Amino acid sequence: MNPQKTKEILKKVRQIEIRTRRLVDSSMGGEYHSVFKGRGMDFDEVREYVPGDEVRTIDWNVTARNGRPFVKKFTEERELTILLLVDVSASGNFGSTAQSKREMAAELASVLAFSAIHNSDKVGLILFSDQIEQYIAPKKGRRHVLRVVREILFFEPKQRGTDIEQALDFANRVTHRRAVTFLISDFQSSGEQAKALASLQRAIRLTRTRHDLVAMHIQDRREEELPDVGILAIEDAETGEMLELATSDPKVRARFAEISRQQIGALRRMLNAEGVDALELETGESYVPPLMQFFKTRERRRR
Repeated sequence: MNPQKTKEILKKVRQIEIRTRRLVDSSMGGEYHSVFKGRGMDFDEVREYVPGDEVRTIDWNVTARNGRPFVKKFTEERELTILLLVDVSASGNFGSTAQSKREMAAELASVLAFSAIHNSDKVGLILFSDQIEQYIAPKKGRRHVLRVVREILFFEPKQRGTDIEQALDFANRVTHRRAVTFLISDFQSSGEQAKALASLQRAIRLTRTRHDLVAMHIQDRREEELPDVGILAIEDAETGEMLELATSDPKVRARFAEISRQQIGALRRMLNAEGVDALELETGESYVPPLMQFFKTRERRRR
């Protein structure tokens, strides 16, 4: 890599760090801590029951042996593992505003990563297309997080397609302890939508039994509705397939928007059916208010 390119990468990573750390230090870190800290509990000891203890913590085996009630005592898990699954397929390069979907994914992942180290948690990274492109095992520390951010921003994937199921299967294999797993993707893949969604649902169901899974769906408005600009040539970024649409025809625009709504709705219903917390974000709009609201909603539900 030439020195100029290296300098540009370091500058971009530094900009991301300054922007996201300011956000974490001011408010995001506290929201993150209240929602995710202590999601896991470690067994500490068994002690005799005292009035006020929860009945569900009674250890019935020890109680039977001693003839009087004993309860299990737990302590809050000292650290969490945060696993970032980031989609780097070709469709993420699209952006009708100054920001592409991949750039938004990078900044969002950076906020989560800096929030994690702010709370002394480990951060790991899986970059995926239709194969596992890069895996960085969970670790702590600023240098490690800066490497994670650098890879998200500048990694050049070998493939163009998307296979979320493979990424989830890989995460389940390499992460043995329960982790808070953020799946950041536009959830676009070539092939039959219904079949792809059914396959994804099976993978998500399995992952939910092992990890705390959060889906972050990044979208772009121009993938949901067409402008009235006459004949428009559209390329599928992942397959290279070209399609021409007469956008001046209101029926064409309406049909395009309807298909998009159906796909987004089907994904939303599937994630809800599997009990997955999901956040929908759009390029060109700040992710901060919806992310803060997402954390607050999660915290209320947890209480």
